[in-house]
Amino acid sequence: MFEAALFDLDGTLLDTAPDLALAANAMRVEYGMPPLREDVITTFVGKGMENLVRRVLAGSLEPEEQLAHPIEEALAVFKRHYHIVNGDRVRIFDGVLEGLQAMRADGLSLGVVTNKPTEFTLPLLAQTGLGGLFETIVCGDTCAHKKPHPEPVLHACRQLNADLARAVVIGDSVNDALAARAAGTAVLIVPYGYNEGRDVRTLDADGIVPDVMAAVAWMRERAS
Repeated sequence: MFEAALFDLDGTLLDTAPDLALAANAMRVEYGMPPLREDVITTFVGKGMENLVRRVLAGSLEPEEQLAHPIEEALAVFKRHYHIVNGDRVRIFDGVLEGLQAMRADGLSLGVVTNKPTEFTLPLLAQTGLGGLFETIVCGDTCAHKKPHPEPVLHACRQLNADLARAVVIGDSVNDALAARAAGTAVLIVPYGYNEGRDVRTLDADGIVPDVMAAVAWMRERAS
């Protein structure tokens, strides 16, 4: 039944929150602001790097339109710090490598669809050894729009020559669920990632799976 699986990166394949928090707090300290707790910064992850920086500067999920520092300048400061620490404390979530290998063995085409910019995504995938498992990598600057817009999912399916009705998006957040639904693919959610502080059980998804290996079982069950 399924021929392609598209994966979110941060919070689904990789635990990147420790590095993001380091860079975010380095930016705040450079601006004379006190650091935030890592668990707070983790709730700010989800709608792209610019949104993360806005939230970190404001210390809020819903920042005011007017920030204390120009967003272009702050984004450059954050990126400078993130380049230094990107990958230092990253880890592959349990079940990811085994799940990806099982999907490839089942004949699925695999892709990454992330809101993270290319300049940080490709080094992470190379460093963790996951990059070679994917046939397409769609980053936050690949298309004109980011998730939750469907364009990145649609672009990945075109790259894989995959039928939307036979593709599944596997992610951890509302952005993945909304993008998949708007694109017309199935969507599975893992509960261990970053969902902007929301309960994943509130998301419109075809299922919540404990890990990527469980996603393999879910797809096999529907193909039998």
